[in-house]
Amino acid sequence: MRVISFFAEGLREAAKLGFYDWLARQDADFVCIQDLRCAESDLQDEVFFPRDYNAYFFDDVDGRNNGVAVYCRALPKAIMTGLGFAEFDMQGRYIQADYQDLSIGCLLAPQGDGDVPVAERARFLEQLGPHLQKVRNKRRDYVICGGWGIAPGERDVQLAEQAGDRPGFLPGERAWFSDLFAAGYADAQREVTTDDDIFTFWPDGDAAAAGTGGWRVDLQIISDELGDCVEHAAVYTGERFSRHAPLIIDYDVEL
Repeated sequence: MRVISFFAEGLREAAKLGFYDWLARQDADFVCIQDLRCAESDLQDEVFFPRDYNAYFFDDVDGRNNGVAVYCRALPKAIMTGLGFAEFDMQGRYIQADYQDLSIGCLLAPQGDGDVPVAERARFLEQLGPHLQKVRNKRRDYVICGGWGIAPGERDVQLAEQAGDRPGFLPGERAWFSDLFAAGYADAQREVTTDDDIFTFWPDGDAAAAGTGGWRVDLQIISDELGDCVEHAAVYTGERFSRHAPLIIDYDVEL
């Protein structure tokens, strides 16, 4: 089972840069896309609805132009939108495809710098942590493809010493991931690689001298039971579709 996660920074813009041409060559079973910056009704071209996939979108009705989408090769048993968070559910932040014993989620956490976005993300994570623990009791496995905006550890920022107290690298944000990993979830990419140069996001451009270099903030978080099923993980940097690179992970899992 191949799962691709991609933070688009505008789906129509990513399409113009060749994202769907690249995707057609990937043989993915699931494609999770965050930060669409458009509504499904804005997508009039058939390129956004590849014939090999069942496409599902969750629009942002709050006017923030967030939005998430999941493309499923196999027809899901159910599609769930939202997380039951009153403040965030209408912002188009979560969509989930359910199968018999597996759920594939696509999550867009609040992003950005400044006191307001940081506080907003903190409120979101404060609710998400207990929710993820609650769903662990449902006797199913989870793959949550997230545009988290947070680097879980120091090695996940190319120039960590220059990140300081920058949002996305705050001690409390990294501690949230530590608690999550201690409570039954895992970072799929880290299950198969210990490399330090596997960044997915370049907030200040390509040149490390421009700021902090690369960040690894696009993660596939999995329930612990799937840890042994991760076969391969790669970040595609051969082309640029946004400031984020697609994360590709292969699992030894059959639906």
